[in-house]
Parts: sequence; structure tokens; C-alpha cells
Amino acid sequence: MLRDDYPHCLTIPTRWKDNDVYGHVNNVEYYSYFDTVINEWLITQGGLDIRDGGVIGVCAESHCEYKGALGFPEPVEAHLRVGKLGRTSVRYELAIARAGADEPAATGWFVHVFVDRESRRPVDIPEPIRGALERLVVAA
Repeated sequence: MLRDDYPHCLTIPTRWKDNDVYGHVNNVEYYSYFDTVINEWLITQGGLDIRDGGVIGVCAESHCEYKGALGFPEPVEAHLRVGKLGRTSVRYELAIARAGADEPAATGWFVHVFVDRESRRPVDIPEPIRGALERLVVAA
């Protein structure tokens, strides 16, 4: 079960524009779903201040494996966990599925490096964010 393997799930409505000419959600939208569930968690649970905070997360690496099609107007569930938590970076593991489905339509990973907003140099993950991320760590 997805909900057993991923501690956090966010339901995201699909939009008409998410579909491509083939009638299914275009591959680039999956990355948007990844970004949405990650930042929703960082903002609501970790207190990330996206406008004025001194620390921001930048994507250093990402990957998506497509397993099945999704389409508008179905909502999707974005499942999130942390596979590796370092001093300045985190590797998220994600699954995107139809609402209520047991199998993902896509899986992937996304690496954030936390940097100083001005210098863009890596910094330690701030404690409130680290605490929120620790709650998503899964045993290997």
C-alpha cells in the first residue's frame, strides 16, 4: 500500500492544461506534482519561508519513472518520504497515483540542496526543516 510506504500524501487536482494531445497528463506535470508535495511539506511542517527566509532549497537532481497514465479531471495523490537526509541536502522519494489507488502511476526522486539565499552556497538544513524531514525518513 502506498500509504504504508510513504508517510505523507497530498491530493492534487489535475487541470485541463495538464493533459497533452494524447489525452493523458503530460510527463512534465509529474515534476510539478513532485515540487508541489515537497514544498507544501516544507512550508506547512518545516516553516520554510519562501519569500524572505535566508535559506532556500534548490533542486540538484531529479528522476521520474512512468508506470501508467493519469488524466484530467482525476485528482492525483502525491506520496512523499525521505530516503536520505544529509547535513545540507535531502533525497525525497515520491510516488504519484490516482486517488485511492494501491499502485503508483509514477515513482521518482528529487534532491534538494539547502543554500544561503544570497550567496547560493550550501548551508546546514535549518532545525525546523530538519525536524519536519526526519518525520518522513523511512527505514531502508
